[in-house]
Amino acid sequence: MATVAETVVEALAEHGVRTVWGVVGDALNPFTDAIRRQDDLDWIGVRHEEVAAFAAGAQAQLTGRIGVCMGTVGPGAIHLLNGLYDARKSHVPVLAVVGQVPREEIGSEFFQEVDNDALFADVAEWTRTVTEVDQMPHLLEEAVNAAYGRPGVAVLSVPGDVGDLDLPRSTSPPRFARPSQPSAADPDEVRRAAAVLEGAGRVTLLVGQGARTARRQVLELAERLQAPMVLSLKAKDGFDEDNPYEIGQSGLIGNPATAEAFADCDVLFMIGTDFPYREFLPEDTTVIQLDSRVAHIGRRTTVAHPLVGDAAATLDAMLGLLTARESSAHLDKTRRSYLRWGAAQARLADPGHDEHGIGRLRGKVDNPESRIRPEVVAAALERHAASDAVFTTDTGMSVVWLSRFIRLTGDRRLIGSYNLGSMANAIPQALGAQALDRDRQVISLSGDGGLTMLLGDLITAAVYELPVKIVVFDNGRLGMVKLEMEQVGMPEFGTVLHNPDLAAVARSLGLHGVRVTDPAAVDGEVAAALTHPGPVLLDIVTNPDEVSLPPQPTLQQGWGFAIAKAKEFLVSPE
Repeated sequence: MATVAETVVEALAEHGVRTVWGVVGDALNPFTDAIRRQDDLDWIGVRHEEVAAFAAGAQAQLTGRIGVCMGTVGPGAIHLLNGLYDARKSHVPVLAVVGQVPREEIGSEFFQEVDNDALFADVAEWTRTVTEVDQMPHLLEEAVNAAYGRPGVAVLSVPGDVGDLDLPRSTSPPRFARPSQPSAADPDEVRRAAAVLEGAGRVTLLVGQGARTARRQVLELAERLQAPMVLSLKAKDGFDEDNPYEIGQSGLIGNPATAEAFADCDVLFMIGTDFPYREFLPEDTTVIQLDSRVAHIGRRTTVAHPLVGDAAATLDAMLGLLTARESSAHLDKTRRSYLRWGAAQARLADPGHDEHGIGRLRGKVDNPESRIRPEVVAAALERHAASDAVFTTDTGMSVVWLSRFIRLTGDRRLIGSYNLGSMANAIPQALGAQALDRDRQVISLSGDGGLTMLLGDLITAAVYELPVKIVVFDNGRLGMVKLEMEQVGMPEFGTVLHNPDLAAVARSLGLHGVRVTDPAAVDGEVAAALTHPGPVLLDIVTNPDEVSLPPQPTLQQGWGFAIAKAKEFLVSPE
């Protein structure tokens, strides 16, 4: 005979779940006690439930299998919300088991009571509360199947007097289904789209994470069409390596080559991407969009030829309809632009950039205190990171530096809050990734704002001996917000962060902490940190005035920066 809690825990362990993330207490006590007695499942107790949800979502992003987090009654459940929203918008399967007050008190405004079914209605694909023992294990089956189905979030609420209830001996174990893989798009639509590509003079590809399993087909398509390939950030870990068609990212983290590729094309072919920034997409261009989710078709730009299906299967069908073109002028032009831009960026990654020539003059303007340029840090990570490293990034400027300097070649992976855009996601996601494989290198590119928002869970890395490598771009700013203000002419306000010595804080919490202030020391300290056997926090004091220019800077943005800088000079930002 097993209890409700034991049944849930046993079923998840048999399904292959190896970690459950959360904070103990109240209605969860039967569950955490069952985990304590389960050899195949580890409980990782975090300091904030938001971390639990981010960590579970990171595991789901990396494996495609369900991640599990728990939050107890009321506030404990509420704290899960931000991380669960990230899982929802990342389309990954996550199960949240949350506590509820005893059944007889539901609806009485009992201490800590919240309506979980209402609370999670927007974030979850499925949410139910167990009120009778005979609802189990059917509700658990529904929850997990629903999470896999979209994929997305399922929330199972368990009142405090239910977890310890015994199920009948005749109860069958739960069985979880997995969704079938999508097939190729409609053959007639594929033929029409292929005919458009055949007749086009210049084609540009915009490739996203949804094409990750179709790498061979996408590269063959680019070769056949001699088409430049703009990659979404999330597509980097599938298409950075050995790709002579790649021209980097677009949007706020983009470069001039991608703007040219969009502006000059006759046909834009979007493959497996829901790229959200419509102002960067070309206007008056024929668009073909291939995506496995019909809801993604046409919601960013007008699509003339929609293709709903699996990327690999659909492109296999299409390639047989396309002939190889001779002219590579469009590809060659954009690749030259991309390589020129890359060479200019690489100069900023030289630790001695500000000591000679033009760099010395530039440094007097944008780096008068001779702080470390963030480009130097990202370039050092590119050189020393393992070929199978997992990178996480906080939302903001950390994303820019990774996009421009870190190549996701080999078996490197990248995860982040790239759809929700939350702060403070990088360390929780790194913890989740590290718990999957303690021998794999996991590197968090953290902003100082993100780090300090959930600072307490550095303790989780130390207590559970999760050897994450946390690299902090410590510029004393909310950097992306500062940039947003300045490009429209506002002086920065409210963005200054009065940080402690973050390396000293990390050492006090049980991590190996190192503070770096000398550009010449960056390379050696990054190399040493990445080979340290335990968790490390590398606190690198970087230039707060480093500017990341958009792909096509406008005159208005230039005036904005000039006006903002004048205001900042006349009036202190704080």
